[in-house]
Amino acid sequence: MKRASIILSILTIVFLQSICSQQDPQYTHYMYNMHIVNPAYAGSHGTLNIGILHRAQWIGLDGAPNTTVFTMNAPVRKNVGLGLSVFADKIGPVKEQNLFVDFSYTIQISDNANLAFGIKGGITFLDALLSKLDLGDTTPDDVFRDDINDSYFNFGTGVFYYTDQFYLGLSMPNMLNQYHLKRTGGIISSAAEQMHYFLTSGYVFELNDNLKLKPSVLLKGVGGAPLSIDVSGNVLINDKLEFGLSWRFDDSISALMNIEVAPLVRLGYSYDYTITNLGDFNAGSHEIILLITISNSKDGISPRFF
Repeated sequence: MKRASIILSILTIVFLQSICSQQDPQYTHYMYNMHIVNPAYAGSHGTLNIGILHRAQWIGLDGAPNTTVFTMNAPVRKNVGLGLSVFADKIGPVKEQNLFVDFSYTIQISDNANLAFGIKGGITFLDALLSKLDLGDTTPDDVFRDDINDSYFNFGTGVFYYTDQFYLGLSMPNMLNQYHLKRTGGIISSAAEQMHYFLTSGYVFELNDNLKLKPSVLLKGVGGAPLSIDVSGNVLINDKLEFGLSWRFDDSISALMNIEVAPLVRLGYSYDYTITNLGDFNAGSHEIILLITISNSKDGISPRFF
């Protein structure tokens, strides 16, 4: 069996166990995609925010994941925010499209503190050509005998506390388990999408008028798997140039940056270096993000930087 076929098989199985990028995101720029995992974030910035992200993961590895995401969120009336997320994922012979809508309601609990509650719902379209996989003679090919062409609904919820300098969020973006590859006879267990829990937090330290330090963390938990932890630290200079490092425990180290290329328009890039054994088979991961902020406020945009 070719080494690439072995790796592709592993990737496919892992993907089917956690089938949807919306439920199981793998973004280095997670601090700019918070409403994807937490619907309570929608509208919290006080402006219309539009984001376009493309991630090419594990470059050089046959069948490696590619993800494109379009997001937007904005306040639509007092205390109410809406968001939209559209995803296109591809890994090996598996393609997936997702469309989710977010709703949030915010309560102001002090002059500089807010608590938002959110719900999200949407639909996933899955197309998995499992019969096209070459798994070798020693692999039970009948496991992947049938292709999967399916669509299913899911919903989630979250809470988000924030001030101008700090945020803390807890969410469950997928609350319905989905099952694939069901077999009888006790030989093959089901591949299932499980409920994920996300905890996000960050702070903006204003060191002086031109320099800000922005640490952040994302914790992701799911039953039967180790806790995933992302820790990042960014430096923002003159509110124009931002750069930093991120560490995904036992997985990768990343360098990321973004720059204001036009008023209220930012362009960002990150590179992930894989520190596991999988790094022997790939040249890292690339991520590009475009962020656009639109404000109709005469008072200008919020001083927040997350």
